[in-house]
Amino acid sequence: MSTATTQALADLATAARLIASATAVLSDPGIAPGHAACFGILAEQLGAAQTRAQIHVAHAVRRSGAHKLDQPSLQAVAQAGADPSLPNLAAAEGQTTAGRTAFRSARFFLQDWLDIPRSAAHDRLIQADCLIGGVDEAGQPLSPWLEELAADFAEPAIDPRLVAATALKLHSTRKDLPDGAAGAEQKQRLQSDARQLIHSEPKSARKHIADMVAQVKAGKRPLKALLDEVGLFRRGTRRGLIEYILRVLPSQAAVIEAHFARTGNRATQAGDRQGLQEAEAEFTGDPGEGWDDEATKPDWAREGNTDPPGADPGADPDLEPAPDADAEPDTEPEAAGTPGDRAPAWEDLRPERRRLIGLMALLLKDHRANDGTSASRAGLATAQVSIILDYEKMLSGAPRYAVSSSGLAFSPGELRAAMCNAGIYPVILNGQSLPLDLGRTQRLFTKAQGRAIRAAYRGCAYPGCAMPVERCELDHLDAWENGGCTDIHSASLCCPVHHVERHCGLFHAVKISGCRPMVLLSPDLDPEQQLRINTYFMTPDEALAAEELAQRMTAQWRAGQLEIEIVDP
Repeated sequence: MSTATTQALADLATAARLIASATAVLSDPGIAPGHAACFGILAEQLGAAQTRAQIHVAHAVRRSGAHKLDQPSLQAVAQAGADPSLPNLAAAEGQTTAGRTAFRSARFFLQDWLDIPRSAAHDRLIQADCLIGGVDEAGQPLSPWLEELAADFAEPAIDPRLVAATALKLHSTRKDLPDGAAGAEQKQRLQSDARQLIHSEPKSARKHIADMVAQVKAGKRPLKALLDEVGLFRRGTRRGLIEYILRVLPSQAAVIEAHFARTGNRATQAGDRQGLQEAEAEFTGDPGEGWDDEATKPDWAREGNTDPPGADPGADPDLEPAPDADAEPDTEPEAAGTPGDRAPAWEDLRPERRRLIGLMALLLKDHRANDGTSASRAGLATAQVSIILDYEKMLSGAPRYAVSSSGLAFSPGELRAAMCNAGIYPVILNGQSLPLDLGRTQRLFTKAQGRAIRAAYRGCAYPGCAMPVERCELDHLDAWENGGCTDIHSASLCCPVHHVERHCGLFHAVKISGCRPMVLLSPDLDPEQQLRINTYFMTPDEALAAEELAQRMTAQWRAGQLEIEIVDP
């Protein structure tokens, strides 16, 4: 079996080289149209084969326990990948360890060692469960969750991409199916109908299967299925704005709607026009429709005048004005901020904007009792934002020199407004991302030191780790028990997992004089042994600058021009 798998891996390496070579030739702009069509057919066949292989990879990694390989084995595998000769492949069988492993599970191995996106790794493991079979806690194989579709997945004549996508769709209904025999019967019916669509109408099967799944979820869904989908999700950046998706239960929606109703009611304090205007100015720095002094106010806004804007001072307030026969019919008010137009009055702003202001005011509210103690109720958190000012950019007059601890850039107006608010901590950094003049040395880091370190490093030090800074631990790079000091320049941040892994020697922190700490991964993960920085929570400009800094430091280190300290576990 070992000889057979070694030869199969060698064949796979040869196939990869042949595909790359053929693609380079067939990418010629002068390719004949018939050959281009043949190129398309063969490439799609390769894509189908690759999809099948990728799902088998996920199953093989989990079934064999590849995420438990020890460091020498991972190094041998990395060498075989770089040079897939028969001797190297034969030496890459590897051994697993019962001690601390570099990867917690097969998903983390796929994600961190093979650089597969998190969502793709998750999906492939689900598809392996449905179409190949799972593994129980004792490591014993389990039957595939969709046995009929598993047979189709193994059939070479059927496109595995369609079968794999169908398996994901059907798996998404697992919490919507009833318990017991009724649920098993409904799952079997869904699977049979999906197979019939795949065999009879493959081109429209995706749409019809999606409709089938939607019908299952459209009924009365069990609570466990609803709770699995609620939450506040960050969608990303679009047209300069950060988008979130909020999914809540009806009972939670009722509370939110009630809050919106109070904010939209001008008769309440929450909907007060002047108060909302001041609240938004706290975020944007734009005073909006304010007036410098009494002389600049229009007549209707001056003290003692209760007439609404545009009203005739001598008219009876109980009588409606007669319509103007020559007036144009009513039209919808234009959106706020239309170039060249006067900004609409606050009463005419869209409800969505008023609601956002009310929500932000609620989030920044200091939820403390009258005696100054913190509220004990779960969920009532007072938001604290650290704003990092780039000292050199600020002095040079750069248009943007401030960013939040979560990596969001601030405009000058937003920055000026934020600096006036409670709960905002400005932190000035030098060009090497070192906090300046904060805290003092003692056994444990002070709050000021911790705030500065979290603001500077944003999150876990391990490259690619997405653990937010609030869930990371301060890490002494100078061990206190060995006489080290608790200084900011000798501190790092690690999530609980990578903190333990660093102390187990699975990777190393690197101290560089006058610069932020960096990371040196194990040779199997990084054969080139580059100094690295986690840029996950940085802005694109900051990430590029950090990568350039790491490359420059690596080059100087290799040239013997830079002294570094590889921190012991």
